[in-house]
Amino acid sequence: MSERLDTASAAEDRTLPAICYALYLIGLTHGVTTVIGLIIAYASRDQAGPRMYTHYTWLIRTFWITIGGFVLGGALLAVGIPLSLVLVGIPLVVLGGMLMACAWVFMAVRLVLGVLYLARDEEYPRPYAVIA
Repeated sequence: MSERLDTASAAEDRTLPAICYALYLIGLTHGVTTVIGLIIAYASRDQAGPRMYTHYTWLIRTFWITIGGFVLGGALLAVGIPLSLVLVGIPLVVLGGMLMACAWVFMAVRLVLGVLYLARDEEYPRPYAVIA
């Protein structure tokens, strides 16, 4: 009986990290569910075991790094669009749009990598890395 309890306590629940990944992936289309996934990740990270803790950290960092890219791209667009009336801001508009597209792809790649490690029931090897 004690062996079964030891193995049960050693196994970590992957349900909430999987839900967070699903919410993030759905949020790639509109962003709302990504915020819900972020809240779940912050709320669950402290109670998680060591393997799932790395996934929550990876999810939280993915959100904030991606938001940084979107904010910077949005700022370039906000400055570039009025200046594009005199043709000076066109490079800023292009750069802002490309930065936002790269942030979207960056988030998608990080989520796929996280899901792969979660599916194998492994911890994420470097959850504090910016690039996988």
